[in-house]
Amino acid sequence: MTIKEAQQRVDDWIRTYGVRYFSELTNTAVLMEEVGELARLMARRFGDQSFKEGENSEDMGGEMADVLWVLLCLANQTGVDLEQALRQSMEKKTRRDAQRHLNNPKLK
Repeated sequence: MTIKEAQQRVDDWIRTYGVRYFSELTNTAVLMEEVGELARLMARRFGDQSFKEGENSEDMGGEMADVLWVLLCLANQTGVDLEQALRQSMEKKTRRDAQRHLNNPKLK
């Protein structure tokens, strides 16, 4: 599905099952919570931390999808077309960084 379709599907779900969106501030806090859950999983799987006793190796894709879900909610609430915004961001990064990373000795 496209990002635009994903935004629409999230909106349809909210209006059908969620009653209404949480406030933008609440959803921003929820986004930080979801990013934290992903960060915890990344730190344990790829970093120096180990899983605590009884803690599951959660589904990384599920955690990323949770982050995306709340980001899509925020985009819908604030009138942001994420597909267009991502396209513009990629164009900006391409103009700005066309040679930057190629010439970075740290990346070779």
